Amino acid sequence: MCVAGGGPAGLAAAIAMGHEGFAVTLTDCAVPPIDKACGEGLMPDSIAGLRELGVAIPCGLGFRFRGIRFTDGQSSVVADFPNGTGIGLRRTVLHKLLLERAMEAGVSFLWGTKRTRLEDGGIAVDGETLHPRLIIGADGQNSQIRRDAGLDKTSREMRRFAFRRHYNIAPWSPYMELHWGKRCQLSITPASENEICVVLMSSDPKLRLREGLTDFPEVKRRLSSAEPSSNETGAATLSLQLERVCRHGLALVGDASGSVDAITGEGMCLAFRQAMALAQAFKAGNLSAYEQMHHALSRRARLMASLMLSLEKREDFRRRALGSLAKHPDIFARLLAIHVGRSSFLDLCSLRLLDVGFAFLTS
Repeated sequence: MCVAGGGPAGLAAAIAMGHEGFAVTLTDCAVPPIDKACGEGLMPDSIAGLRELGVAIPCGLGFRFRGIRFTDGQSSVVADFPNGTGIGLRRTVLHKLLLERAMEAGVSFLWGTKRTRLEDGGIAVDGETLHPRLIIGADGQNSQIRRDAGLDKTSREMRRFAFRRHYNIAPWSPYMELHWGKRCQLSITPASENEICVVLMSSDPKLRLREGLTDFPEVKRRLSSAEPSSNETGAATLSLQLERVCRHGLALVGDASGSVDAITGEGMCLAFRQAMALAQAFKAGNLSAYEQMHHALSRRARLMASLMLSLEKREDFRRRALGSLAKHPDIFARLLAIHVGRSSFLDLCSLRLLDVGFAFLTS
C-alpha cells in the first residue's frame, strides 16, 4: 500500500499498517525532518496513542506539563490532567521519533517527490504509476489526494490562523496556558527546561505575534528580555468536516480527512487514533467500518472545539464563563477530563450546574 504524506499522520498510518503485516511505501514532496507551525503540546491521550504505535518519548526530551490553565487577565482557572501528564515537544523531534519507528516497521520511503496524483486506478509518483491495494491520503488540509478522489465535499468549514515562535526562557508554569484576549488567543507550551512555544490564534490572517502580544501585557512583560529561538511561522487552522473519508481502495487520515481547530490541542491524538482504526478496518476487509470509527473519534473533539470557540466571539460571555469556572474549578476539571477522553458529557449532570449558572449570571 502507499501513503501519500510524510507528516505525523502519514507516518502513524504507515506504522499502523506495518504492525498489521502490510508492506508500505510512503511518499512526500518534503525531506525530513518536517516541521509545521503548531502548539507542540501533546496531551496525555496523544502520548497514549504514540505508545500504542510503539513510539516512546525518551526521558529528557521535551517538558512534562500537569494540565491546562485558562485566563483572560481577570479570572484564572487551572486543572490537572486526570490521566497523566502532557509533553511539550518540538514538532521536528516528534517527526524524528515517528520516522525512526516507521523505519523499524519496514516502511519504504520516497522523499522529495515532485508530483503525486491519483491516476489510472493507482497513484502516480514522479511520473511512475503504482497500483497498491490501498492508497492512504495523509497530505494535509489542502490534500491533493482528497480532491483527486472526489472526497472534498464538506459539511462544515471554518478557517482561522496561527503564528508560532519559540523563546529562550524557562517555563514559568507547570501548565499549558491558554490566554484569552479581545482579538485572539495565546497558547503557551513549555518545550524544554529553557524554552517555551508561543502560538497566537485568531480569525485575522494579518495579526502577528508582535502586535497580538499587546493584548497580553503580563506575557509581553515576561518575554521582553527573552531571546527568540526560532523564526515566526504561520499556518491556517481549519475546522473541516467531510461527508466521506474513504472510497474503494482509498482512505484519508489526519488533516486530509478533516480537522479541528488548533485551540483543542487534539489534532495529534485524532491522527494517531485514525491511523490505528484504519489499519484494523482494512485488515478486517471493511473500510466502511473506518468511516464509522472516524466520525466517532472526532465527535468529542469537534464538540469541545465548538465550546471553546464560543468564548471567542463575545467578550462579555467569555468574561462571565471564565469567572464562573474560576468559582467552580471542579467543573473545569471535569471539562478537561471530557476533553482528554477520560469522562463524558453525561457526567456533568452530577455536578452543581445551578450553582454554576448563578455564578455565570453574577460574574
